[in-house]
Amino acid sequence: MAAQTSTVKKTNRTKEVWRRLLKNRLAVAGLIFILFLFVVMIFADQLAPYGYADQDFSATYQGPSAAHWLGTDHLGRDILSRLIYGSRVSMEIALLSVAISAAIGVAVGALAGFYGGVVDNLLMRFLDIYQSIPVLILSIAIATSLGPGVLNTILALAISVCPQYARMMRASIMTVRDKEYIEAATAINASNARIILKHAIPNAFSPMIVNITMSIGSSMLTAATLSFVGLGAQPPSPEWGAMLTAAKNYIRDYPYMITSPGVCIMLSVLSFNVLGDGLRDALDPRLKN
Repeated sequence: MAAQTSTVKKTNRTKEVWRRLLKNRLAVAGLIFILFLFVVMIFADQLAPYGYADQDFSATYQGPSAAHWLGTDHLGRDILSRLIYGSRVSMEIALLSVAISAAIGVAVGALAGFYGGVVDNLLMRFLDIYQSIPVLILSIAIATSLGPGVLNTILALAISVCPQYARMMRASIMTVRDKEYIEAATAINASNARIILKHAIPNAFSPMIVNITMSIGSSMLTAATLSFVGLGAQPPSPEWGAMLTAAKNYIRDYPYMITSPGVCIMLSVLSFNVLGDGLRDALDPRLKN
């Protein structure tokens, strides 16, 4: 009976959060664009009119036309096709880097928040030193040491931003570790690992959802920055930041080459940010209406 009651409460809370989220038109618009991105990623092979590396030297520097809706680049490659395939690379980097950094951060933050004391002090002081280095500079340093490439970009981004997840999870765990259900689990001799995984983290994870959502946009922007300076995805990869790098030398004569990937990055980052804002408002019980 208690389990059924708990399930009903969680279902009702989910419905309430969803209802409040749908009232935020800007967040809904961001969600729609993100879903559109996932559709483009999945069906890129069917949607792209050309291969991302197909070259036509008789059609170089062509502006938007019926044959090439967004024009071609200096190698005669179709920009629209490269943008479509590039959504896979850009989203892969952003999603995987955030997933890895969140997993590390949640583990570290949960240990620090649950045990407190010496464990908390040691971990937090280490993170203080860690966070004293700006994220972009640390990402560039790691990417430089690992070398350019998609996998190394993912690792560089993941390692650079995990402290922020650790601090947030620590704060959330500290607010729930003295709750009745934690005391009840302790009273029946549940192991600390079970308490952390089954009770503490699930009940402290709501703020992390918002942070993760907004961090995807930030990771995508940082990945584009690394590619722009030559430390991210390498040619002929159609990653959006790499496309900006390839087009920067032609910005005066052929501005359409740099506009398209720039707009894609801007819209993607904006969509994840406004969705994160909407989730924050929807998950905040003080904003019920």
